[in-house]
Amino acid sequence: MSLKEQFGKDVLLTGWGHSRFGKLTDETLESLIVQVATEAIGNAGIEPGQIDEIYLGQFNSGMMSLAFPSSLALQVSEQLANVPSTRVENACASGSAAFQQGTKSLLAGTAKTVLVIGAEKMTHAGADVVGAALLGADYDMAGKASSTGFTGLFAEVAKHYEKRYGPVSDVLGTIAAKNHRNGVDNPYAQLRKDLGEEFCRTVSEKNPMVADPLRRTDCSPVSDGAAAVVLSVSPTGGVTAPVRLAGFGHANDFFPAERRDPTAFAATRMSWQRALGMAGVGLEDLDFAEVHDCFTIAELLMYEAMGLTEPGQGARAIEEGWVFKDGKLPINVSGGLKAKGHPVGATGVSQHVIAAMQLTGTAGGMQLANPRRAAVQNMGGVGIANYVSVLEAV
Repeated sequence: MSLKEQFGKDVLLTGWGHSRFGKLTDETLESLIVQVATEAIGNAGIEPGQIDEIYLGQFNSGMMSLAFPSSLALQVSEQLANVPSTRVENACASGSAAFQQGTKSLLAGTAKTVLVIGAEKMTHAGADVVGAALLGADYDMAGKASSTGFTGLFAEVAKHYEKRYGPVSDVLGTIAAKNHRNGVDNPYAQLRKDLGEEFCRTVSEKNPMVADPLRRTDCSPVSDGAAAVVLSVSPTGGVTAPVRLAGFGHANDFFPAERRDPTAFAATRMSWQRALGMAGVGLEDLDFAEVHDCFTIAELLMYEAMGLTEPGQGARAIEEGWVFKDGKLPINVSGGLKAKGHPVGATGVSQHVIAAMQLTGTAGGMQLANPRRAAVQNMGGVGIANYVSVLEAV
């Protein structure tokens, strides 16, 4: 049973916008929001006054002094005066959280057209500020000093995985190399350089160990950027054909680390099951996926959580070529967070936009051959807040 069959109405992505990701010193949070919102509204073929509601995904957590950005989107047009606008925050999954809130407004019938934006400015803040902000998304480390920040938390996940299943260093290096290679073709990506497997697998002066066993190439960069999408219950006559949301899932895990299996990502698995179940499809029905590779170990665990391999066998997906651009399920053709960048609140919306581009044949150099169905997976914390969407070409 698809979303439409379950709720009796469509949720369509009818227009979208995407900024470049990176160190955008000439941009502000406001200018990024206005840029992508204007682009999304224009591409949807509607007037700003047709927007019934706005959701803005942004983490912030002290990286910016402005902590109340919900009305910044109204700067797009006088026609947006008095439109309800809400900031949504769920750590690194804030963008997808905003996307699902917009979806639920459409399904509830309180809106027919919703603007969803994800945005973040990070690079202006010092490393200590960014590190402390991100650690605010961890139950055990929030407010504590750390020399390795969130990298250290995922390094611990990698150590648990290695203890249980064996070494992963080379596999993680291959994942990094794959995503860097894919990022070369993404005009929005922050890191557009094919580094090669040997470089990504080797500790060196240019690729130091950040938190054993994670090297610099195993970590997504600090980024600025934004993305936006218009959600509608019917086609709007936009620049491209719309994309249908076929199903979605959301699951949260327990916050204290002691209450979670560090390598199971149980709530992540549940979010996949819920999204695929609502869409009425299996993993074999997907043509590609954009997943949350904040660190390469996260992508490896995603192969297992989504059901592509059994637990402990995620390496098969990379070693047998399944997840490469020409494999049976290409993953992170955009370069993922690893190469595209990870402006936290923007990431989930960006993933939906990139997927919509693929499904409408407008992804440029990233384009796959005639994809019809995709999944997007976005995660907050160490497998804590988990969101999955299944999208289809119309």
